[in-house]
Amino acid sequence: MPIKPERIKELTSKMGKSKILILGDIMLDEYLFGAVNRISPEAPVPVVEVTSDKFLLGGAANVGANINRLGDEPLLVGVVGEDEASIKLSQLLKKRDISSNYLVNDSSRQTTIKTRVIAGNQQIVRYDRENRHELDAVVEEKVLAVFRSNLDKISAVVISDYGKGMITLSLLDKVIELCIQNDIFIAVDPKETHFHNYKKVSLITPNHHEAGFAYGKRISTEDDLLEVGNGLLKKLQAKSILITRGADGMSLFRDGYKPSHIPTFARKVFDVTGAGDTVIATFVSAVCAGADLIEASIIANAGAGITVGEIGTASVTPDLLEKELNLNIDNGILVKR
Repeated sequence: MPIKPERIKELTSKMGKSKILILGDIMLDEYLFGAVNRISPEAPVPVVEVTSDKFLLGGAANVGANINRLGDEPLLVGVVGEDEASIKLSQLLKKRDISSNYLVNDSSRQTTIKTRVIAGNQQIVRYDRENRHELDAVVEEKVLAVFRSNLDKISAVVISDYGKGMITLSLLDKVIELCIQNDIFIAVDPKETHFHNYKKVSLITPNHHEAGFAYGKRISTEDDLLEVGNGLLKKLQAKSILITRGADGMSLFRDGYKPSHIPTFARKVFDVTGAGDTVIATFVSAVCAGADLIEASIIANAGAGITVGEIGTASVTPDLLEKELNLNIDNGILVKR
């Protein structure tokens, strides 16, 4: 067994003591909850009678929320508009005790809002309000200045790229180079169209669709998985790639080692929203606590199993992780080296 109960306790007790910088696309997630009892007479669509709503942190901000729940201090660096949504976002951050001091305002764009309409446990529709143009040189330099000024405080960097224009190629190149120079662990939650820009990072966490798209080969078999994982590892010169595979768990590819496959921990799946955010946040928090890459993968997998069992973006705590990991050891779920 690659991870024992006493090691789980050791790692989860050490989690939550680091400063982790999150750089990426910051969003506001809006949920409208209601019920469907009839079809509209105007068009063949359901009429949702809204009974409640809520706002949550989304995108890179949700990674920050995950880091916060794990006990680490998130330094959230990104760009928001000068609008009501940015005010709402700042209020949510304050409630989470997450600083908004590292955010950069850009009057040329609106703060991204994703609105999901849910009836019962079913998402009916999602609509987005956003701008996706790349940062201009002035705003990019402001972001880079914030990043540079905090390098000596942090244990790791998470890049959360949703393709909304925040992660430009020039910004990415400078950030990766700074992390390499300062020996800072850098993890990337990728966007397919930017995939080949994430070179020489410590970790990249694509799902199997993103990995297959980036490599140019659909992952349909175990052989496909091995070809894609090992091929991307070589192309990107990355230290590790963690491919998330839904119901099939996760596969970790490391430079110089055979792949490791971790079966899924999820017993029920309600909503995959934000699962990728939980995976990368939990993985990086575990690494900062002293976990090796396999241990961090197992811990991140446990975090994902908790998240998909809830509706809406969710976060996990070290105590919940310890409980989930021990439960899965009791159920005989093991990693295959």
